[in-house]
Amino acid sequence: MTTDSPTPDTGAELLPIATPARTRAALRTLIRPDRGLALTGLGILVGATVVGLLVQPLLGRIVDIVADGRPAGDLTLPVVLLVAVAVVQGLTTMLGLTRIARLGETVLARLRERFVERALNLPADRLERAGAGDLTARVTGDVARVAEAVRSALPEMARSVLAILLTLGALALLDVRFLLAALLAVPVQLLTARWYVRRALTLYADQRVANGAQQQQLLETIGGAVTVRGHRLEEQHTERSAGRSRKAVDFTMRSVNLVLGFYGRLHIAEYIGLAAVLIAGFWLVRDGAVSIGTATAAALYFHSLFGPVNAALVLLDDAQSAAAGLARLVGVTDLAEQPEAGKPEAGKPTAGKPEVGKPEAGKAAPASVPRQRIASSEAAVTVHAVSHAYGPGRPVLHEVSLTLEPGEHVALVGTSGAGKSTLARIVAGVQQPTAGTVTSPGGEGSAPAGAGEHPVVLVTQEVHVFTGTLAEDLRLARPEATDADLRAALATVHALDWAEALPDGLATVVGEGGHRLDPARAQQLALARLVLADPALAVLDEATAEAGSAGARVLERSAEAALDGRTALVVAHRLTQAVAADRVVVLEAGRVVESGPHDELRDADGPYAALWRAWSGSRTAAPHP
Repeated sequence: MTTDSPTPDTGAELLPIATPARTRAALRTLIRPDRGLALTGLGILVGATVVGLLVQPLLGRIVDIVADGRPAGDLTLPVVLLVAVAVVQGLTTMLGLTRIARLGETVLARLRERFVERALNLPADRLERAGAGDLTARVTGDVARVAEAVRSALPEMARSVLAILLTLGALALLDVRFLLAALLAVPVQLLTARWYVRRALTLYADQRVANGAQQQQLLETIGGAVTVRGHRLEEQHTERSAGRSRKAVDFTMRSVNLVLGFYGRLHIAEYIGLAAVLIAGFWLVRDGAVSIGTATAAALYFHSLFGPVNAALVLLDDAQSAAAGLARLVGVTDLAEQPEAGKPEAGKPTAGKPEVGKPEAGKAAPASVPRQRIASSEAAVTVHAVSHAYGPGRPVLHEVSLTLEPGEHVALVGTSGAGKSTLARIVAGVQQPTAGTVTSPGGEGSAPAGAGEHPVVLVTQEVHVFTGTLAEDLRLARPEATDADLRAALATVHALDWAEALPDGLATVVGEGGHRLDPARAQQLALARLVLADPALAVLDEATAEAGSAGARVLERSAEAALDGRTALVVAHRLTQAVAADRVVVLEAGRVVESGPHDELRDADGPYAALWRAWSGSRTAAPHP
């Protein structure tokens, strides 16, 4: 179960945060595969703590020997035992903490893998509504906070809790009245912990949200620096950044004041407990109930609790911060598993992966609604009565129905905001419709003739060049591809010449910190990956839009070659792509208003004809078949 994140003043709909109960359940699931390691580590730490508890009685024994005026030789045995206790405790503690640390790192790695896997499967519109800053803050700050807690807080917390419980037991063995005196500090400590926890969880969660909003503002300002300067908005954006920074600083100062108050209350508890144990020792020694050495051991036992008790309570600070971060991470992992609230009613068919919401009673939310793979003799893609809205009152598509035959190239055209990209993402399976069904390559059965390992591949105008060699970037689509396969794919999209002209050819490092590829070459790289993936269905969402006029024809030829022999849906940024398509589908306000060959629609004096006249009239030489 998850709850919605507090929405900052960015207007973004932040990704959800898991409830405490759901966070604990997720943590148990993460630890379950390593229960043996956890039990072994805790067992060794118990042994190390028990051995360490022998120090205080041995010191008390030494006090009794000195107080009774015994010979110096009587001190030999307790001193030797003290040395042995120190050695054994040190070795066992090291071994136990090593196992606990290994457990923590294993669980952390599993959490990171699950988070990345689920984050990559999140619906595109959900990420757009949340903004890049929220996800970035979670994948950086929250993961780092959880990692810090795992590496430092988890082992120390385990050792501290064991030391507290066993030391209190040892006090009871000396004399139960020592235990009762020590327990006078507990109410103050519990009230302190309760006071802190009630404030810390909300404070740290709000602090993480404020940090995410601050990061989002910085990303928007830096990413859009050219536009900001062009519209003379520097002062406005600087003030927004400063405002969100002040808010983040305010939360930080509130957390500092909270910690200071926490420590002050702990010192009061220490004074009360130690004073009570010393007074109890004085009365018991005076009455002859215990020796001076036993009273000394009791005082040393309680004094030894300062470290573990304070550590355990202080670690509540790290634990609360880590718990807030973990809840934000679990909220993302759950989001990819649950259908989104406001999606179709029970019984209505859907396609793609569900988002956050309530799964059908008695059933787990599916990772995705099956998309049936179909034989080559059937329609390659069937979209039936698909509707989609990005929120209440924000419809984008209205009962769109569309069929793509095997090997057919369909161009999707329309004005900005008509719903072209949304429909393309739904057909590709990366966006889930509010209602309707999509049948396309994928799922069980046999693929259309010539289909490769990947049933559907989407290429958009926002292409990322991954850091690494050019060959590694290409092999993301097919890891087992040989260099000959890579060259063949590059040649197909007319990119082999420039690829081989790079300083190290296919071994040239590209991406961040490497050789820079211009937008046209980056797009050709994406199209080469499409060729390597060899999908049954290819969806191109304005995949030539970033090239500019100079590289447009080159990219269009590359796209035509990459799509040759496969079914394709192309969101046409330039109407030359519509000319080359087998069929043109025109969207207006989320509805299909025209469908047919380019020549027929151009001469029909309908919406497409108007688009064609407007587009061709803006060029000195309008393309015409």
